[in-house]
Parts: sequence; C-alpha cells; structure tokens
Amino acid sequence: MKQRIRQGRSYGALTSAVAAVLALGGCGAGGGGGTGPAASSSQPAPTGSGARTVPRPSADAAAWHKWGLTPLPAAPEPPADKPIKLSATGPVPVFAHVPTSQKVVFITIDDGLEKDPRFIEMMWDLKVPITMFLMNDAIKADYAYFKPLQAMGNHIQNHTLHHPPMNTIPLARQKEEVCGDQKILTKEYGTAPLLFRPPYGAYNHDTKIAVGECGPRAIVWWRESMQIRNLAYQVPDKKLHPGDIILAHFRGPAELKGATMTQMFANLLKGIQEQGFAVARLEDYIQPPAR
Repeated sequence: MKQRIRQGRSYGALTSAVAAVLALGGCGAGGGGGTGPAASSSQPAPTGSGARTVPRPSADAAAWHKWGLTPLPAAPEPPADKPIKLSATGPVPVFAHVPTSQKVVFITIDDGLEKDPRFIEMMWDLKVPITMFLMNDAIKADYAYFKPLQAMGNHIQNHTLHHPPMNTIPLARQKEEVCGDQKILTKEYGTAPLLFRPPYGAYNHDTKIAVGECGPRAIVWWRESMQIRNLAYQVPDKKLHPGDIILAHFRGPAELKGATMTQMFANLLKGIQEQGFAVARLEDYIQPPAR
C-alpha cells in the first residue's frame, strides 16, 4: 500500500447539506491471513461504528443518470433475525460473506487515502450504503472528511493505525495497532467500531486475541475486490452471490492509473447492476453483543 496521504479538499457545502437533513429527524448509532476467512453465522444491529441512521428517500433515476448510471434494484428490508450474531466474549469470528437468500451484496471501502469531495457528492446523490474500514495513518490529516459519509448512515470500522501485515508482527504490536485505531476512531467519530479488517487480509491466532481484547467483535474479510474497472473474484464462477462482501479502497488518480474515485465507484455499481443485485448495509445484517 502506498503511504502517500492526501490532504482533504473543500466539502463544506456538502457537510452543510448533511447537517440540514440531520436536523429533520432521529438518529441511531451502529458499529466493524495468514489464515483464510472462516464463515460464521452466529452473532446483534451493531452499536459501534459512529454511524447516525438518517431516514432519507431513495435516489431517483435523475440522480443516477447524473453519474452515468442505471439505478440499482431497491434493497429489501433487512431480516429481523440477523444472520450474523456477535458475542461479547469468546473468540472473534471471521466472515467474508453474510448468510442470506436476499439478492444483496455489501460494499466495504478501506484505508482512507483519497479524500475526493466529489465522492461525498456522489454518495449523497445515490444513497448507496457503504462500510468504511479506516486506517489512522491515512485519515489523520483530515478526520473531518469522513463525517459527512458517516452522517448519511454509513458505519466506520477499524483497520489499524499503520497498516502492517498483522501475521508478521507479535501480539503486543498487534494490540497497539488495533487498540490504537479503536481509541482514535471512537474519539473522532463518537462510537466504538464493532468490526475489524486486517490489512491485506493477513491475520493469525494472535490477531484474533488482539481484536477481542481491543473491542471489535468480528474480523471481516471479502469475496470480491474492486480494481479500476472490474471486480476480481475469489470464487471460480466469477459471479456475485447473495451476501457477498466486496472490498474497495479510497483511491484516486495516482493509484487508479488516472481514474478518479467516483469513476472507480461508478464502475463497481455498474458491475453490481449488471448482475441484478441490490446493495445493502452490512451492519443491518449483524446483531451486536447484548449489553
């Protein structure tokens, strides 16, 4: 991962627009290998992530057309009985997929290097839910950039302080990485992350110990990763399946060979739309630990 950190750009008008909507109604909080992912279907809607649930109408066709897109199918109501149930104690599970028969996928975006104000505009227009796994080295120059995205109902989760391959460092260092990011994200965004994603997907037994001791209650992997124009699949049939978790990154022209964050995200949405899937919010399918 390139360690170039971009300074944030102007997005004050968008922040004001989000604030205006927040004033309209209620809010709620929700929260985030050496070995490969192990599916788990036992876990409570998350309370840790700093997201504020803001009722908003669905995006209309004109908003999608503005970005050169065809609207996605509307996401179904999430199940009352959450397919992933988290426990407050015991080993943390690892999952890359949500057990569901609904034709939905989940978009997760990592790191936080690129801070393109046009992406906030795009998300405001399209109202596509995302989960953000933020790494402190990438976001510390401009924590505020992610607050408008959070105010749209999107959750902020843990992705370490410095982005090391976790399976290459000792337990004490792993705890510094996870606990350090957990503390900063909780302070900056108001809620403790529920979920953790290891950099490069690399983790080991010590990672599970560190995550469990630092606060998150699950490790999240992925089934597909977004490149610049296409998805890279980890399954032989190279198709999306109900409940798949998709990995993308906050990246800009330097990392995307001249493409912008919004162009990459539009390509991702086109790929999802072509396969007839809706995008749902990952945290709506997770039951956090009982308090």
